[in-house]
Amino acid sequence: MAPTVVAERLAAQHVPIQHVPVQRPRRGRVDGLFRAIGTRGALAACLLAVSVGLAAAADQEAASAATDSDLAKELRIAAMIDDAERVESLIAAGVDVDAASEFGKTALMFAVEGGNLDTAAQLLNHGADVNARTAAGCTALTFAAENGHIGLSALLIERGANVHDRTRAGWDSLMIAARYGIAQMVRQLLFRGADPKAADKNGRTALMQAAERGHTEVVQLLLNAGADVDARDAEAATALIIAADAGHVGTVETLLAYGADANARDALGATALIWAVNRGHARMATTLLAHGADPNIKDHDGNFALREAVATRHNDLIRPLLEHRADPALTDAEGRTAADIARERGNDEAITSLVQP
Repeated sequence: MAPTVVAERLAAQHVPIQHVPVQRPRRGRVDGLFRAIGTRGALAACLLAVSVGLAAAADQEAASAATDSDLAKELRIAAMIDDAERVESLIAAGVDVDAASEFGKTALMFAVEGGNLDTAAQLLNHGADVNARTAAGCTALTFAAENGHIGLSALLIERGANVHDRTRAGWDSLMIAARYGIAQMVRQLLFRGADPKAADKNGRTALMQAAERGHTEVVQLLLNAGADVDARDAEAATALIIAADAGHVGTVETLLAYGADANARDALGATALIWAVNRGHARMATTLLAHGADPNIKDHDGNFALREAVATRHNDLIRPLLEHRADPALTDAEGRTAADIARERGNDEAITSLVQP
């Protein structure tokens, strides 16, 4: 196999990590405590896709020769390495400007992914399909968003790129740009009509993507553009719950300023405060309490913020919770108070904090 063909296959197998739905970990319970039992999924899914792609490349090599000429491969390689002269000569020789690899990736996509603005413009001038899609549903615009190429996204939109196109996972370019905190691109996409309320297959909106990463400026841009501050994903989590879980205080403050429900509950019945206390995010917990978070809400398993503070030994959170009217007499599903849990766990510091006036 020629070196250029090998190079192209390796590039074509790349599945952008943003094009795979990224979920909050599923949580299990161990002695009433939250525990992540999964991963956020994106990297594992990306590696799986690459593995499948390598196997597919080997199996399809013979078939590929019949459908994808060596000159078409050269065109994609030339676009990838920004060889404008070779691109021009190949197109002049009659090579289809939209000839795609077996994964559906075109020369334009390779040029965009490489940040090659002039070559991308050259291909578009020769009629390249700005809205062509790969086997995974990725477009040149989603590749531009993934790689943070703001000049290229502007060029593609100007040439007719559809800002609403989504990958098979349901990601559009706005969700990708928001996840990476590319504020200038988010502004650009919103100005061109991208939908701030759109959600992927897991119910995740661009706002949730930005909130999970703590991109406060992007969060504000999306909210100003009409994003639903209390929208819920497939796990019934809001952007506030997601940001609190991750410990992004500035983002939570912005969401609260825009009217986010401080006591919203996810599919487990947990609030942002319960997650913050469980994670030991002290400043987050006090911020939520100051904005009206109820410390006495129980989740579906009967756990509550004070119990979580004691069970996870985040003892510095006991006094702030009590000062905001956490009820020390509240019991869990087994009839145990926070003090009972402290005694069971040998958490003497917690016992002292609970009994102090």
